[in-house]
Amino acid sequence: MSLPLHSPAADRNKAPILATLQLALPPNGTALEIASGTGQHVAWFAAAMPGWTWQPTDADAESLPSIAAYTSEAGLTNVRAPLLLDVSAPTWPSPAQPFTTPFDAIYCANMIHISPWATCAALMQGAARHLAPHGVLVTYGPYLEADVPTSPGNVAFDQSLRERNPAWGIRHLDEVRAEARRAGLALRERHALPANNLALVFARN
Repeated sequence: MSLPLHSPAADRNKAPILATLQLALPPNGTALEIASGTGQHVAWFAAAMPGWTWQPTDADAESLPSIAAYTSEAGLTNVRAPLLLDVSAPTWPSPAQPFTTPFDAIYCANMIHISPWATCAALMQGAARHLAPHGVLVTYGPYLEADVPTSPGNVAFDQSLRERNPAWGIRHLDEVRAEARRAGLALRERHALPANNLALVFARN
C-alpha cells in the first residue's frame, strides 16, 4: 500500500474538533464523513469514539487509498471502506450504490470554502436526505460573520483561495444558514475553535 497523504492542518485541528464532536454527539451512532481528504480526521475520531461507526468518503479517487491506509495502520474496526462521493450528485454515494440507512451524524470539514458555492446547498440538501430524524450535520472551517471582525489570517486566506479559483472563498455564515434553512436544517450550536475556525452543528427544524 502506498504511503498515506499528510495534512499538517489536519494534525493541528483534529483534537479541538474531536472535543466538539464529543460534546455534540451521543456515545453511539453511525457517522458519514464528507470530503475525508487524507483520512487523518476519521482515523483520529474513530479511535477516540469507539461507539461510533464511520463511513469516510471523498470526491477525489486518489484520496481513498490514503484514507484506507490511516484506518488500517490504526487497526480500526469501526471505519468502513472509503467510498467515492460527489456531494453535488443527486444520489449519495452513487445511483448504483445508494445509502439505504440514515446516519446519526454527517461531518464535513474544510470543503465549503474550497469548492464552488453550489456545494454548500448540495451538502445541506444531502444531509437533509440522509440524516436520521435526530441526526446532526457538523461542519468545520473558517466563516465570515456579520458582527465579528475577520482576522487578518482569514482575510489573506480568502484572497489566496479566490486567486486559486474565483469560485472558492470563505463563506458568510448567514448565507450558509440560509442554505441550511432551505433544506429544513437549523443552526443549533456554534463552537469557536483555534485559528479562527468554527464548528457548526445543524439539526432538523
